[in-house]
Amino acid sequence: MEWILTDIEGTTTDIAFVYNVLFPYFLDNLDGLEHDTSQEVNRILQQTADFIEEETGEVGLSRMNLLERLSDWARKDRKVTPLKELQGFVWKAGFESGALQGHVYPEVKEALIRWSQNGISMAIFSSGSVAAQKLLFKHSTLGDLSAFFKAHFDTNTGMKRDAATYVKIAGLLNTTPSKVLFLSDIKEELEAASAAGLQTVQLLRPGTSKGWDLTAQDFSQILP
Repeated sequence: MEWILTDIEGTTTDIAFVYNVLFPYFLDNLDGLEHDTSQEVNRILQQTADFIEEETGEVGLSRMNLLERLSDWARKDRKVTPLKELQGFVWKAGFESGALQGHVYPEVKEALIRWSQNGISMAIFSSGSVAAQKLLFKHSTLGDLSAFFKAHFDTNTGMKRDAATYVKIAGLLNTTPSKVLFLSDIKEELEAASAAGLQTVQLLRPGTSKGWDLTAQDFSQILP
C-alpha cells in the first residue's frame, strides 16, 4: 500500500460539525456577498450561472437570484462544485479569524503520524472544495495537520460514486488503484472505489450503519 485516500465527513470529522457548524455559518454569511465584487466571488457566481443554464436552461439571473439559488442548494446539501467553492470562500474567512475550528477525531493525528512513519502517503477526497479541506486541517482541533496530506481532490476531479473518478485519482497519484486504500463512511463511495480496484474500509463512526465487509471503528484500527 502506497497511499491512503480518505473522506472527511463521517470519516476524519464528525458529520455533525459539518451540518451544525459549517453549514449554518455559510448561510449566516451568504447575504453579505451580494455587495462583494471580488474577483473570486464574481468567478464563482459566473460558474453558478453557467451551471444553472446547463441544468435548467435559465439565463439572466441577477446576483441576488444566484445567491438565493446557492442558499437553496446549501439547505439541500447538493454536491455541486459552485456551491462547494463558495462555501470554501466563506469558511476561509471564518477559519482565519478564529471563528471556526475544524473538528478532527482525537485518534486521527496519531494515525497520520504512524502511517507517515511507515512510508505511506496520504490524500483527501471530499465533496467539499480543496480550499475548504485545507482550511479544516490547517485550523483543526488537533492543531495544523495540513502537512500530512500530499494531495487533495474534490468534485472538480469527479463524482465520489463514479468508479472512473478513483481510477483517475490513482493516476494523478502516480500509482495503481490496488496500492491505494480508500476510507469512507458511505457504502456507495466504497462500492465505486472497489470497482476501480482500490482497497476499501468503511469507518463506523457514531451514527453510521454497517454497509461494508471491511470496517473500522476509528483510525487506530487501520494498520499499518
